[in-house]
Amino acid sequence: MAISKSLVSIIMGGGAGSRLYPLTAARSKPAVPIAGKYRLVDIPISNCINSNINRMFVLTQYNSASLNRHIKNTYQFSLFSSGFVDILAAEQTPDNPTWFQGTADAVRQSVRHFERYDFDYVLILSGDQLYQMDFGDMFDHHVKNNADITIATIPVTEREAPEFGILKSNDENIITSFIEKPKKELLGDWISETGTEMKDQGKIYLASMGIYIFSRKILFDLLQVEKKEATDFGKEIIPPSISKYKVASFQYDGYWTDIGNIYSFFEANLALTLEIPPFNLFHNTKTVYSRARMLPPSKISGTTFKSALISEGCIIHAAAIESSVIGIRTRIGLGTTILTSYIMGSDYYETLQEINYDQEKGLPIIGIGDNCYIKNAIVDKNCRIGNDVKINGGIHLPDSDHSLYTVKDGIVVVKKGSVIPDGFIIG
Repeated sequence: MAISKSLVSIIMGGGAGSRLYPLTAARSKPAVPIAGKYRLVDIPISNCINSNINRMFVLTQYNSASLNRHIKNTYQFSLFSSGFVDILAAEQTPDNPTWFQGTADAVRQSVRHFERYDFDYVLILSGDQLYQMDFGDMFDHHVKNNADITIATIPVTEREAPEFGILKSNDENIITSFIEKPKKELLGDWISETGTEMKDQGKIYLASMGIYIFSRKILFDLLQVEKKEATDFGKEIIPPSISKYKVASFQYDGYWTDIGNIYSFFEANLALTLEIPPFNLFHNTKTVYSRARMLPPSKISGTTFKSALISEGCIIHAAAIESSVIGIRTRIGLGTTILTSYIMGSDYYETLQEINYDQEKGLPIIGIGDNCYIKNAIVDKNCRIGNDVKINGGIHLPDSDHSLYTVKDGIVVVKKGSVIPDGFIIG
C-alpha cells in the first residue's frame, strides 16, 4: 500500500510552551531555532518527507506568526505534486467559540478542513521533538497488525519513566495496559521486554512518544462520537481505547528527545557538537529540510575551534569557540571566548551605515562584542552584546527572571533582542 496516497499527517503546533520560556515569549515551541539554522518544526516535517509522506497539516494557536511565516516560506511542493504543508490555525466559529483546548480538541476542531481528502490513516505528530524516524516502518507495522491505533514507543530507564505514559504489550506487540506518569513505587509492575541491548542500558520500560497512527474511521468515531469532550490524546483518548480497540506498539530504538524545557533544549543542541552526535545532521538520506536563505559562507579570522557547529553567514573574529552551536548571521568580536553555549544569531545584517549610527549612539551592534566571555548560555536572536561582557552560567546561579535574561537550571538565556551594555556581568 502506497503510504503517500493512504495517509495524511497532522503536526501539533504546540501550546503556550511555558517551560521553554523565554524562548517562547514571542514564538511557539515548534518555531524555536535549533542547531543554528533550523526550526523545531522542521524535524517532523523532514521525517514525513523522508518517509514519502507529502500531505501535512500543522495545527497552530499560540504565538504562531513566526511559525506560520517559516512554513509558508519553506515548504512549497512542485506544481505537479499533490504534496502540501497546510497551516490550520485555531479559529472561532458560530458553533464553536473556543480555541484549541488540547491535542485531541485541536484535531477535532480541524476535522472539517481535512476530512474531504482521500486517506485511510492519520499520523499524529508533536512539533517539538528531536528524532529521525522512517514512518513507513511504523505504517507497515500498523497495517500488518491490522491495528486500529499504533503508538510509537521507546524504551526508557527507571529515572525517566515517571515523566511518560508507560505501557505494556503482549508477544504480538498489542498494548494490554497503560499508565500515565506512574509514581516510582508502581514501576515494578510495568517492566517490559525491550530487547537485550536496551536492557543492558537499564531501559526496561516502554514509554509513549506521543506519535500515533489512527485508522481514519476510528479517529473520527473517537473524536466526534465516543469521546466528544476529550481534549488530550495521551490522557483521555489512548488509555480507554486500549481495552476497546486493537492498539499496537511500534518500538523505536533510535535517538529521540522531547524538547520540553530549557535544560533538554540546551543539552540537545550541545550534543550536536559531539564527534559522533546522537542526532545525525550529516545523514545521506535522512535530510533535515529548512528554509533556503541564500546566505554567504561564514568568514572566520584567528579563531580556535573545538567541537563547534558554525552556520552560514557568520563573521567571526573570536579567540576561541568550544562545544558550542553558532547560528546564522552571527557576528563575534576580537578576543571573545564562547564555551558550551548556543548563539542563535540574527534575522538580518546591519549595514555599515547602521553600525556607524549604533557606535555614535553608544549602542552595541547586533552580535557579540570584543573580549567577552560566554559560558553555559543561550543567546536568542538579534541580541546586542557589548564589549567586555561576562556571562558565566552554572549551577551556582539560582533560577531567576530579569528584564534582559532568565536563568534556568544554571543556563543563562539572553532574551531575544536584548541589549547588554559594555562590561555587564552575569554570574
